[in-house]
Parts: sequence; C-alpha cells; structure tokens
Amino acid sequence: MRCITKKITAGIGTLAAALGCVIVAGPPAAADGKWCNHSVCIETYDTGTYLGRVEVSVTNTNQPHRISARVWTTNGWGANTKVEDVSAFRTYRDQAYPQRHFPAGTRLCAEGFRGGASVGLPCVTLTN
Repeated sequence: MRCITKKITAGIGTLAAALGCVIVAGPPAAADGKWCNHSVCIETYDTGTYLGRVEVSVTNTNQPHRISARVWTTNGWGANTKVEDVSAFRTYRDQAYPQRHFPAGTRLCAEGFRGGASVGLPCVTLTN
C-alpha cells in the first residue's frame, strides 16, 4: 500500500490527510506544501493553481547510484530533472519550473529513479 501524507494549511488550522487523498473542510487549502511517497518528495512554494517552481528530492541508500526524476501534470506539462551520480546517504535535489497557472483539479506528479528503478511516485491535486 502506498501512502502520501500532506500538510494542508487552512484558515482555521492544520489538517493531515493520508492514503493519497486530500480532505478539506472550510476555506480552500493552499497548494504549497511537501508530498512524499517512499523515497521521493515533491515540494511547491506557490499558492493556488500557479506553479513557478517544483522541487524534487530523492533519498539515496547506502550505495552510490545514478539518480534522476520526472515531473509532470495531467494536462500535458512535463520536465525531466538532471541526472546525477549520488554518493551513499545523500539526498538528490533538483527543480522544475512550470511558471504557469493550471486548471483546478490538475494532478502534479513526480517519479524518482535510483539506478534506473522507480523509487517513489508522489502526486497531488492542485486546488484554488
């Protein structure tokens, strides 16, 4: 079972949603935050449906690996991150720059690869 934990900042407090779903009560949630799945995290810094920068991190194991990631949305935008040889116990980080507004309900996903194998696939739905 894959679990994604998301911290949602709402006007009345902080809610936690798990199991890949976002539970929102009250005002719409901010779209900025960090989402993780296994060894991969995506982090956004913008609010609403605008994404200027998306950061992807992939946690490495105790062995050197070649690491990369792919970031995409369900409405057709996508980007590959740089490929990097990472030493043991180091976290790979890179950014993608969509610099655009997306329709509410668009899914943002990132898949990380360690040594050619997929090691996580977090996704989040963008809201207003």
